[in-house]
Amino acid sequence: MRRSAAILVAVLLVGSTGIGCASNPYVRAEAGRFVLRGKTHRFVGVNFWQAVYLAAAAPLGDRARLRDELDHLQRLGVSNIRILAAFEGPNSEPYRVTPAMMAEPGVYEDSILDGLDFLLAELARRRMHAVIALTNFWEWSGGMAQYVSWHEGGTIPYPATHDWREFCDYAERFYDCAPCQTWFRAHVKTIISRINRYTGRSYRDEPVVFAWELANEPRYYPPNWIDETAQFIKSLDPHHMVTTGSEGEVGGDFITTHDGSAIDYFTIHIWPQNWGWFDPTKPETYMNAESQAREYFMKHEAMARELGKPLVLEEFGLARDWQSRQDCYDPQSTTILRDRFFAAMYRCILDSAGSGGSAAGSNLWVWSGASRPGMTSVGDPPHEKPGWYSVYGSDRSTVQAIRHHASELAALPTVLSASP
Repeated sequence: MRRSAAILVAVLLVGSTGIGCASNPYVRAEAGRFVLRGKTHRFVGVNFWQAVYLAAAAPLGDRARLRDELDHLQRLGVSNIRILAAFEGPNSEPYRVTPAMMAEPGVYEDSILDGLDFLLAELARRRMHAVIALTNFWEWSGGMAQYVSWHEGGTIPYPATHDWREFCDYAERFYDCAPCQTWFRAHVKTIISRINRYTGRSYRDEPVVFAWELANEPRYYPPNWIDETAQFIKSLDPHHMVTTGSEGEVGGDFITTHDGSAIDYFTIHIWPQNWGWFDPTKPETYMNAESQAREYFMKHEAMARELGKPLVLEEFGLARDWQSRQDCYDPQSTTILRDRFFAAMYRCILDSAGSGGSAAGSNLWVWSGASRPGMTSVGDPPHEKPGWYSVYGSDRSTVQAIRHHASELAALPTVLSASP
């Protein structure tokens, strides 16, 4: 073979895998890392689910506020937001976000879909990405329990009024409910095939989409549901990555959840207070909580590294300091321990990424920006007390920690090494 022909074949082969292909606009998982336009891609992100509602036209939304929030995040080095494209109704139910995106199976609120369109268009203008979850195990967006209620009728046993395990048992019926799965897959197809009114592109062709996520924190699922649902999404959209939304071993078997060929990367969540490691009224519990959080991260990072897939810490949060105002929900309370926790998690990510490990990004919980308790767009979902985990734009030390991590992560090498 002539040298010029050999070079052409080599270029075509490299381009076909996505590695080194500078023209590919979609983020891909390749050889244990994310790749975008021929370079290793890492990111600093936030959870900002309420951005979909801010992006709706007035009077429901506030598009000027949304633009300000996205501009603020971009200045900090944030390039990825995690959102939901699944708010199930009806609007009369408690403990959840309203108005619903889908009031009943196949019946949509156009203003919320329009908000999602607008949000993705604004992210594209800033070269930011969105991880999009397609349902939720928990009640605050309707989620799996609402699908079960649509099928069975009756009242959802919400954790606020019933035993927590009773609610989980109820939501778990979603996986083996044939009508629920039919409705869910129809919703997935509706979102993935939707034409964005502001860009004119189908969501499946939108480079702004980072990945599709099966659900927020799925639990008690049969392994085949993960693999079959991921394969279904891939059949609709061959361009984008698919992941699980898993918390890690807290939510299910970590390896079998993520080892399927249609799952592109691992996810974990870390919640020191929710998991009983930390009590904000007892600051002395913090050191042990941080130690357990590091251990949880490193255990999962090692498993992801072994399987050769990237890892994202896509939820982590800590309450504000209780001591400063005897109230950890008060926006004026200090954030000394939260900042320390964020710095610890960011260090875990940086150490892994810098040593060729599996960690590739994070999304802190939760960006509230200019919102405050009492406003509809505060980051804490409606089933939780407002202000619990909200990160405000005025939290200077926390904002500085985000900016500093973004700077450190950006300084790591991004050129892909050639295979021997």
